[in-house]
Amino acid sequence: MYTLATQENHNPLPGTRALVVGLGKTGLSCARFLHAHGYEVAVTDSRLQPPYLDVLREELPDVAVFVGGFDARAFAQCDFIVLSPGVAADTDAVADAVARGTPLLGDIEIFARFETRPVVAITGSNGKSTVTRLLGDMALRAGRHVAVAGNIGTPVLELVDDASIELFVLELSSFQLETTDSLDAEAAALLNISADHMDRYASLAAYAEAKRKVFNGHGVMVYNRDDAQVRELVAGFPGARQRRRISFGLDAPRGDDFGLIQHAGESWLARGQQALVAQSALRIHGRHNILNVLATLALGTAIGLPLEAMLAAAQAFTGLPHRTQWVGTAGGVNWFNDSKATNIGATLAALRGFADRPLILIAGGQGKGQDFGELRAALGDGLRAVILLGEDAPSIQAAIGDRVSTHVVDDMGAAVALAAELAQPGDSVLLSPACASFDMFSGFEERGDCFTREVEKRVLS
Repeated sequence: MYTLATQENHNPLPGTRALVVGLGKTGLSCARFLHAHGYEVAVTDSRLQPPYLDVLREELPDVAVFVGGFDARAFAQCDFIVLSPGVAADTDAVADAVARGTPLLGDIEIFARFETRPVVAITGSNGKSTVTRLLGDMALRAGRHVAVAGNIGTPVLELVDDASIELFVLELSSFQLETTDSLDAEAAALLNISADHMDRYASLAAYAEAKRKVFNGHGVMVYNRDDAQVRELVAGFPGARQRRRISFGLDAPRGDDFGLIQHAGESWLARGQQALVAQSALRIHGRHNILNVLATLALGTAIGLPLEAMLAAAQAFTGLPHRTQWVGTAGGVNWFNDSKATNIGATLAALRGFADRPLILIAGGQGKGQDFGELRAALGDGLRAVILLGEDAPSIQAAIGDRVSTHVVDDMGAAVALAAELAQPGDSVLLSPACASFDMFSGFEERGDCFTREVEKRVLS
């Protein structure tokens, strides 16, 4: 669909020689795309055996590969660097090249320079995968040929040559947004801001600054009015007053904004004073998920999706795996898997969703430099116990102090066994770690699967 720019066709990229830094799934997609469109590509990775090395060598044998460290010669010979999201921009070899004037791009920036079809961009500390997937469902029900990509599922550069796609719905991480300047989304959403990846950012302000780049361009700005930091970022964004803005929140909305109202004796999701769907008609649990649905309705409205299709998709949506996912019930105790909660903000959102019932929380892992004092402040009277595991369990236990009974265990099996022992009929047990999983698991998916297996083996069988 696209060809390398010639003298008659302006090159959208700053040169013809690209160095892809990081050979994960996104890095491989960048190498494939650039090679297919005529660029001279080299790839480097600090790991001796990155996960897609064999695939790259088989598919693109003429691509130069530098592994086991970042070779200065590779950085000296390229016209521009394509940085994978997993590699920090302040890595010495990258930072040195940028200081010499080498342009730094990411896969979303490359996509933005080639693509002209409508895009919806979604970011936030929590909930972005749910909103991205639900908006994709809404678009499908509306008959749109939609691609859901980015930080969820397929890297977007794998899809741009599919001429049948009418709409791209992209989940974007702060890492991707760091290297993105040209994206002009038809609608963009900033769902929330809470401390995450503090091992990579110097401050929360630096993290938020990366997130707010989702609003670059001219499209509709969708934002969470319940989040003070998000409100501040939107209010201070250049040109925001001249753009269409739609907010969402849990209070009663005004105008064309989205929120909750009382209607027919219960809580309804609404646009202004227009009641749309009863909260009880939705199949996903928790106030944070109500916010996710409201955000998605706002985005769908911004791009003109029909209301009937949006509401049908919202009522059919059961949520994503590892995101407050119901596992089962035994002895009057409900078990929930929220392994995707890899930061404190996500766990706080989950806890708010369970504020109306007694709860046992399982948490812990790699804390990524977070301040767990925030977690202590949010622990309500209904919390029966906190069970901790993983590398930062002692730090979390110290932060919680005597706010609630805490127990440290060695592994997930012991955590589930203890939770089953402590739980009483009417309780819920929630795995919502507030931490990354890499100290014990390959990722949050493996952690959540382990929890589910242990519950099925020890509780539900």
